[in-house]
Amino acid sequence: MAFTPLDKVQNTYDVVVIGSGLGGLTCANRLARAGHSVLLLEYHIQLGGLATWFKRGGHIFDVSLHGFPYGMVKTCKKYWSKEIRNSIVQLKNIVFDNPQFSLSTTFSKDDFVRLLHDKFHIEPSVVTEFFRTVDGMNFYDDQSMTTRELFDRFFPGRSDVHRLLMEPITYANGSTLDEPAITYGIVFSNFMNKGVYTFEGGTDKLIKMMADELQKNGVTICTGAKVDRIVVDQGKVRGVQVGERMIAARGVVSNSGITNTIDNLVGREVFSDDYLSRFDKVQVNNSSCQVYFGIRKGESFADVGDLLFTSTAAEFSSAEMRKMETKSRTFSVYYPKTRPEHPDYTVVASMNGNYEDWAGLDKENYIREKQAMVERCFIDLDRYIPGIREKVDTVESATPKTFNRYTLHTRGTSFGTKFEGLDISRSIFKEIGGVFHVGSVGIIMSGWLGAINYGVIVANDVDAYLRS
Repeated sequence: MAFTPLDKVQNTYDVVVIGSGLGGLTCANRLARAGHSVLLLEYHIQLGGLATWFKRGGHIFDVSLHGFPYGMVKTCKKYWSKEIRNSIVQLKNIVFDNPQFSLSTTFSKDDFVRLLHDKFHIEPSVVTEFFRTVDGMNFYDDQSMTTRELFDRFFPGRSDVHRLLMEPITYANGSTLDEPAITYGIVFSNFMNKGVYTFEGGTDKLIKMMADELQKNGVTICTGAKVDRIVVDQGKVRGVQVGERMIAARGVVSNSGITNTIDNLVGREVFSDDYLSRFDKVQVNNSSCQVYFGIRKGESFADVGDLLFTSTAAEFSSAEMRKMETKSRTFSVYYPKTRPEHPDYTVVASMNGNYEDWAGLDKENYIREKQAMVERCFIDLDRYIPGIREKVDTVESATPKTFNRYTLHTRGTSFGTKFEGLDISRSIFKEIGGVFHVGSVGIIMSGWLGAINYGVIVANDVDAYLRS
């Protein structure tokens, strides 16, 4: 992709968007379509944020293309293009395998209702009322009830049902049983529609299509451009500082993490004491680890499922899932059909993780722990693909330190902040005129669908501000 060098960008734009995660890309696209001049600045050499990819040993590995709700179909058609929408396909074989149960599902509402009735023997009226409750949840509900209390209300003493309902969501956004039930209910009800979907062609194809759409709509894109400061004067934004360049703008949208935006890009000194007191209560969510396996050309394996939620832990525990030695992981299996233009077999193992567990290791111990993580993944994967070691020719791994390095997210968070971050993100422009934030906040806005929809919401705020 050919983008504009920093020394060729203009000195003034209506809007500067910092960061090219899916929220930032969508926000930039919407604002350009609305007639505003938009500059998109990205620190990394390629676009996408955590929606990204890399190449090793002749393989293309997706970092976060593992599945999203059916809502992406409508969202991409409405806010991006029919071409992007037409590349969204369903993953029909989702596997759970743990000491409490083993099953395969389409991960749709109808199939979950069937499983809860037939396999877990839950009364139909209870299942109906549970889905009615979570389907009716919204942002403005009472936040006092936790997900644990929600589950105990409908499925008391059924840790197996809790695991079925919760484990995939914890992998998807880092949530726990002790957080507000609405942070679970809204995400779960999105997935519990028509199943899990993915992008045929891979993340690289998606981001290229988005970049082409952005440039067609007039967005100036500049990669390798690290914003040092959002410039604020007398309570209003004036632009951004990129090295020695000051680029003026009436609006600035940060797609960096909300903690990084306030602490580093803007600076705490320009915010009110009340805002900072609320901001200081925001908790950064956990991060992730991933191991990438590339299968040697000419080798193959049978269809073992598209997503495998596998664990040897006795029961579900979000704390156990974050341990370095966790017994729980997801295998995302990519078959040649995933990338018809570049057919290949790859497998990505994903685990939740704590930045603090990895950040303090010296180089020698860091390498040793990464190797141990790879070995654990090999052992587990061999249960589903026997002889996998002999089929693999490329192995790569990532830890929370890796995500911190490439995204600059505070503590390498993969999922932004806990729920308190949503209000801080939504109200930042009320503190400083012209400064907006888009990104993974409040768990609800994490994931591909949440990021894109939040980009639309923030674009509407920016458009209204610029026209006022």
